[in-house]
Parts: sequence; C-alpha cells; structure tokens
Amino acid sequence: MSMKSPHTKNTADAPPIHLGREIKVLVAAAFLIAIGFGIVAPVLPQFAQSFDVSVAAAAVVVSAFAFTRLAFAPLSGWLVERMGERRTYILGILIVAASSAACAFAQNYWQLLLYRGLGGIGSTMFTVAAMGLLIRMAPPQARGRVSSLYAGSFLLGNIAGPVVGGLLAGLGMQLPFLVYAGALVLVALLVATMLPAVVGAPHGSAAKSVAKAPALPLRAALALPAYRAVLTSGFANGWSAFGIRMALVPLFATAALGAGPEVAGISLAVFAIGTGAALTFSGKLADTWGRKPMILAGLAVNGLAMGVLGFTGNEFWFFVVSALAGLGSGLMGPAQQATVADVIGNNRSGGKVLATFQMSSDLGAIIGPIAAGILVDTFSYGPAFAMATAIALLSILFWLPVKDTRLS
Repeated sequence: MSMKSPHTKNTADAPPIHLGREIKVLVAAAFLIAIGFGIVAPVLPQFAQSFDVSVAAAAVVVSAFAFTRLAFAPLSGWLVERMGERRTYILGILIVAASSAACAFAQNYWQLLLYRGLGGIGSTMFTVAAMGLLIRMAPPQARGRVSSLYAGSFLLGNIAGPVVGGLLAGLGMQLPFLVYAGALVLVALLVATMLPAVVGAPHGSAAKSVAKAPALPLRAALALPAYRAVLTSGFANGWSAFGIRMALVPLFATAALGAGPEVAGISLAVFAIGTGAALTFSGKLADTWGRKPMILAGLAVNGLAMGVLGFTGNEFWFFVVSALAGLGSGLMGPAQQATVADVIGNNRSGGKVLATFQMSSDLGAIIGPIAAGILVDTFSYGPAFAMATAIALLSILFWLPVKDTRLS
C-alpha cells in the first residue's frame, strides 16, 4: 500500500467548500418537483381506471411517461446545447406543468394517455438541464457532495409526496394533478428569479454565463472508458432501483410471501430509507476515496441484495434485504453523477453526453420489468431477481480496468 507524502494535504484538513446559492436553489426545486410527482403517483392508475379500462391499460399510462422520457432524451440534449441549461430547465418544467393540468381535465382514457406522455418530454428536458447546471456550478472537489444533496432532496420529496397525494385524492382525483402543476409553476418562478443567466464560477473566479457554453461532443465522451463504464452502471441501477423494484417487488410480496399491499409499500419505503442513509456519506466518500470504489461497492451491494431478495421467505428478511439493496443504490448514485461531471468539466456544456447517461438509466428501467416478467412467467421470481445481479456483475467487469476520474 502506498504511503501518503508528508507534504500532501489531507482532504479532511482542507477548508470547507462553499456551495453557492444557485446550487441550493436547484436542490430546493428538486424537492418541490419530487413532492409533486409523488402526489400524482398513487392517483394516476386509479384515475386511468375511472375511464373503465383494464389494469394493463392503466399501467400503460404510468409507463408512457418513461417511454417519452427515453424517446426525447436526445432532443433534450440538443436543446441544452442550443438554448443553454437554464432556459431548457424552465421550459421543461412548464411543459410538465401544462401536461399535469391537462391531465386533470382529461375527458377520456386516450386524452389522459396523450397528456401524460407529453409530460415526459418536459421531464427529460429539465432533468438533463439540471444535471448540466449542477456540473457547471459544483466545485470539482465537491461534485459527489452536490450530487448527494440533489439526490437526497429528490428522495425526501418522493417519500413525502405519496402521503400528501393520498390525502388530496379524497377531495377528488383531479386535484393532485392541479396541485402538481401549481408546484411546478412555482419551481419555474423560483429558478427564473433566483438563478440568473450569469452566476458565480465554482472557484470564486470571474462570473460565467450558464446560458451557453462550448459543447462536449458525444463521440469524444464515448471514447473515454470511464464514460462507457458509467453508462453500464447507470443501466444496471435503472434496471434494479427503478425497474425491478417498482414493478416486481410489489408482485413478489403478494404472490411469494402471501403478504398484502401494505408490505410491498413498506418494502419500497425501506429501500428508500437505505438509499437515504447511504446518501448521507456516499457523496463525501466519492470526493475523497474516489468515484470508482463507490460505484463498485454500490453495484456489488445492490446487485447481490436484489439477487437474494427473490429467495427471501419471510417479511423480516424481505425488509432487511430491501434496505441493503437501497443502500447499494445510494452508494453508487452520487459517484456516477460525479463521474459524468468529471468527463464534461465545469467549462463545457454536455447536453448530449448527459442525455445519453439519462437514457441508459431509463432504458434499464423499461427493459428490466419486461425481462423480469418473462422470467417470472417462464420460471419463477428467483431467476428474475437474479437477472439484476447478473447485470450488476457485468457492469463491474466494465469498471474494473477503468481509471478513476476524481480530479483527473
């Protein structure tokens, strides 16, 4: 093991890094967006079924948002490079707000499907733009910490939102959509007024415009082993944390454990708690230990836990393993964002680079449940969950030869 030079300054002894107001604005906006999304989530399938359609048709409305996010991600990357991150962010937020308000006034199933699908376009626009803004404004030595703050804010909103949504649903299923739209308009106003077109550079140097910057070509990013590796881990995390967890875990709780829907809900909450616990320290460790160790640890913990989950025989171990799977997701999340930020750098725009990374996660979230469903129907739940382990191990193989990008 190599010894640290006595003249090398310990990262822990370095002065604290100041995070500017602009980053705090984006973190607050993420919380409001996540609460609004969570408000709508428990109501949307019920609202769809109110038009006398099947359960499968109701599920399509939920999936439409993810499909349009994936399909229009390249467009969002192009817009970020042409319009700048800030304007793309605000426009995307307003598109989702209009989509949500329109859903409240849908007169039939097909209108609801159309309006909800259009919201996915705006969602991918502000998601890619927000990632770009955070990269431009975060100090390189605090990229992991900033990613943790942003992800943690989203997580808290996702936990609180369904509770509020359930209460609002009692006042009519249209109301949550209108509340969500109102929250998004508030976010647009917050960003427009509190995040000016010119913000301070991350190191306290001259102010820099966030409206437009030279773009990093996607081809140049794909030539880097670290970027190719982070695409695989993004896909693996999307497959596990957003796909299998949301689609298969509730069904497993009912079919294999003989438990009610409340157990499935608790397991999702426990997963979120595990993720939140990891986010309290994983961002800082990504900035000190490096991106690669955290991603490898996250892939290993999440992948193995997801594989074991399909073989749990009682609720206690079901909850324990769910928490471990969430912990793994939280370990790798900030390090992945920081790796993409390292690739792009503070002085460049990376619209297409960011959009492709976002697409890798969305693609995993879409393919994962479909593949898992086929495995359940053909074999059982065990192989379906084990597939998530195989995807994680494959990503580990991509990461092993990669050089860490921290401060490279």
